[in-house]
Amino acid sequence: MKNIVCIVAIMATFALTSCKKEKASSKVKSENIEAAVARDAEISKGVPFIEWDKTEHDFGTLDNGEKVETVFTLTNTGEGDLVITGARGSCGCTVPDWPKTPVKPGNTAKIKVAFNSTNKKNKTTNTVTLTTNTEKGNEVVRIKAFVNPKKKS
Repeated sequence: MKNIVCIVAIMATFALTSCKKEKASSKVKSENIEAAVARDAEISKGVPFIEWDKTEHDFGTLDNGEKVETVFTLTNTGEGDLVITGARGSCGCTVPDWPKTPVKPGNTAKIKVAFNSTNKKNKTTNTVTLTTNTEKGNEVVRIKAFVNPKKKS
C-alpha cells in the first residue's frame, strides 16, 4: 500500500511540474524595456545631491496646543533628478508635506513641516526623515520648540 501511495505521489508531482512552460522572454513588454532604458540613462547622469537652506528650525516658545509650520528649502545640486519617495515625522505631531514629482538638477523644492504642540511640554525636538535617491538614501531635518505646559483651570 505504501508503494502505491508513493507512486501516485511521484506521478502527481511529475504531472504538475511538467506542464508546458512559456519562455520568460515572451512575457517582457516592449514599453517596460523602453522605460528601463530611459531610467538607466537618467541614473547614469549621476546621483542627486541636496543642499538645504537650513536643516533645523527653532519655533521658540509655544503655548500648549499651538499649531505652527515652517518650510525647509532644498536645492538639487547633483547631476540626476532628485526623487523623494516618502517623508516621515518622528511622531504624529510632526507632519511633513513634500514634492511628489522629481526635482531637476539646479531646481529647488519646499518641504513644509507642521507641528502641533498639543499635549507637549518643555523642550521638544522632532525630526522629519525623507527617503530619497541621494547617495545617503535618507535626509533628515529637525524642528524644536519649548512648549509651555497647559494652564490648570
